[in-house]
Amino acid sequence: MSQQLDGLIVKEQSGFYWVEATDGIVYVCRLRGRLKEDAKTSDIAAIGDRVSITLINADGHEGIIEAVYERHTVLSRAVRTTGKRGGGQAEREQVLIANPDQAFFVFAAAQPTPNLQLLDRLLVTGEAAEIDEVVIVINKIDLENPSNINELLQPYRRMGYDMIFTSAVRDDGLDDLKARLKDKISVFTGPSGVGKTSLLNKVQAGLGRSVKSISEFSQEGIHTTRDSALIKLETGGYLADTPGIRTMAVWDVEPDELDAYFVDIWKYAPTCKFRNCTHTNEPGCAVIAATESGAISRRRYDHFLKLREELRETYIVY
Repeated sequence: MSQQLDGLIVKEQSGFYWVEATDGIVYVCRLRGRLKEDAKTSDIAAIGDRVSITLINADGHEGIIEAVYERHTVLSRAVRTTGKRGGGQAEREQVLIANPDQAFFVFAAAQPTPNLQLLDRLLVTGEAAEIDEVVIVINKIDLENPSNINELLQPYRRMGYDMIFTSAVRDDGLDDLKARLKDKISVFTGPSGVGKTSLLNKVQAGLGRSVKSISEFSQEGIHTTRDSALIKLETGGYLADTPGIRTMAVWDVEPDELDAYFVDIWKYAPTCKFRNCTHTNEPGCAVIAATESGAISRRRYDHFLKLREELRETYIVY
């Protein structure tokens, strides 16, 4: 009788999955055929998934994934699968990581200037995924005036988002970051150039180089497969690093649901005059009134409108 084990997917590459099983051994596995059919519109298995495997070559550490257990959270994005360099409509879910305990959205205080539109999209994704802990990491704080940083991030403070301010040069915030990573499955993501590699190398020697070597093989655009891995931390837990993200196409959020994932906007949305208010031009819109009074950041409101229109066009097509 074939031996069956439970395990955690810690690496994925070109249709192969490395599963760290309960016996402490890592097995290289493929999906059972019936699971491959389910993978056409989404990633049925991804790093962070808990799975059941059957060993087909115990000595060679090979197996077959028989079942993927139910996920409690999943961080995903929509990927474009048609057109030049993925220029068509976003129509497939790409799972960045399954079952993360926490997500760290990493941006630089300067060089490059924080892309707050991307930050807002990541926060929507985190809210939609119902991830337990969402943390905004602002790196390179040694390059910017603290008052400018505080002013820029004031709307996020008001919303109650947790923040860590770091500098790989001065070691600011590193103890806090290390403590939060301990014994958790964590994901680091954000745009290129924000100093993630240097920051992670400060957290654990060689950690930044390890995740960078994985990210260099990752693919964007028309490709819906990519190589990814969980790196085991010396203090316990795992870290998933994703490639530098230039854009974030939100997955499985309808236009009329979007206000629920903008924390500041949702605070006022229930008091709008009309139950189906789109918060664009309706009379008696509490969100518009709050924006005009300064209670809601004008920048955040503009990002909401832009993303809502993008989602509306996507749902018209599909």
